Amino acid sequence: MELKIVIIYERPGVRTLRRVPLASLAAGLAIVVLTSCASSQDGPSGAAPSTAAPSPASSSARVSVVASTNVYGDIVSQIGGDRVDVVSIISDPSQDPHSFEANAQTQLRLSTAKVIVENGGGYDDFVDTMLKASGNPGAQVLNAVTVSGKTAEPGAELNEHIWYDIPSVGKLADQLAAALSKADAAGASQFTANASAFKTKLQVLEKEEAEVAATAKGEGVAITEPVPLYLLDACGLVNRTPAKFSEAIEAGDDIPPRVLQETLTLLTGKRVAALVYNEQTAGPETEKVKQAAEQSDVAVVPVTETLPSGKDYIGWMTDNIAAVRAAVSR
Repeated sequence: MELKIVIIYERPGVRTLRRVPLASLAAGLAIVVLTSCASSQDGPSGAAPSTAAPSPASSSARVSVVASTNVYGDIVSQIGGDRVDVVSIISDPSQDPHSFEANAQTQLRLSTAKVIVENGGGYDDFVDTMLKASGNPGAQVLNAVTVSGKTAEPGAELNEHIWYDIPSVGKLADQLAAALSKADAAGASQFTANASAFKTKLQVLEKEEAEVAATAKGEGVAITEPVPLYLLDACGLVNRTPAKFSEAIEAGDDIPPRVLQETLTLLTGKRVAALVYNEQTAGPETEKVKQAAEQSDVAVVPVTETLPSGKDYIGWMTDNIAAVRAAVSR
């Protein structure tokens, strides 16, 4: 019998892919993991498979990697190629990633993984919690927030959605190549070459962002959550959304009526060029904001927190930048 435990964890002021108290898991299970509701031992959804293309070596000889989301799972696959075996814990693009199930089977992978990739910054603390219980102290853990070097401004909270920051993803690619090389010295040259090729593609994305910024020139946008803010900043756009609106959405709190009205006025008054909308965490209030944008002929740009089906990281970000470009060019 497979034990599954549905977990939704909220901490005051921050909404995250949150940890589960270990004491709540069955005592008879040596190891338990958090996985997405639709997740199996398949890794990241989309173009990059959970395990890379067949290797001359057996799958057991590949470097075992666990990633907290399929965004990072795909990046691992791009760097590791056929020398890695990747499992992504959160991989369903159709559901809110803040809700998921625990599954003992994939925690077994966490306990034997050579490399583990997490976002950090409070987004996926469950990885550290589960890892401490897994008896795998030798695993190399890459924390994307730490790798990025980003810190919160005084009096502000860090935007933890690091995968929308292209330069930070480039830094992660280098760290991944180094970690995989440590785990599989024979593949070091392949990992380094793959990271270099991947970063060349990232440079194209940065160029596209700069092109948008050259024409946007400080154009205002509204958001439902701060998920895409790094990308919007790189595109030269300014977030005009009342801070308390996005804070309430992220925390899962009710939006104060005055704050909601201020946000709606941005759209009905066409004071912004676009609404950038996290379609994975939609609710009645965000739907109301979306409807106001559509009725006011303000462009709506959908974004997600995990890879859409059939996309890899580069293709996904290419589409996101193109959608922003189209919205501000109307």
